[in-house]
Amino acid sequence: QVQLVESGGGLVQAGGSLRLSCAASGSIVSINAMGWYRQAPGKQRELVAAITSGGSTNYADSVKGRFTIARDNAKNTVHLQMNSLKPEDTAVYYCNADARTLYRVGYSPYWGQGTQVTVSS
Repeated sequence: QVQLVESGGGLVQAGGSLRLSCAASGSIVSINAMGWYRQAPGKQRELVAAITSGGSTNYADSVKGRFTIARDNAKNTVHLQMNSLKPEDTAVYYCNADARTLYRVGYSPYWGQGTQVTVSS
């Protein structure tokens, strides 16, 4: 199958920056979209940013102008540069990949284990 390993979360003061990284591995044939979602306590998981294999991006309105998503198709990695962080950005951030594998027809979503981002005021 597909394994997604995230790194880069942590504690930062408001106005600071963090960079999240996610590496996909396994029996991958190809990956369509990759993205980052987040879930704060008591809230539903929401899309933060996504990027297609062609480089088209989509951002949540709340992070536009502050976060930047990028990917390396050759390495199956995706990164999220987060600047001007706010306390409301505090959440568990999950990496997502829409991947096709050797053992399954079509594309399926895969998730990382999540990484905590905490922004203090």
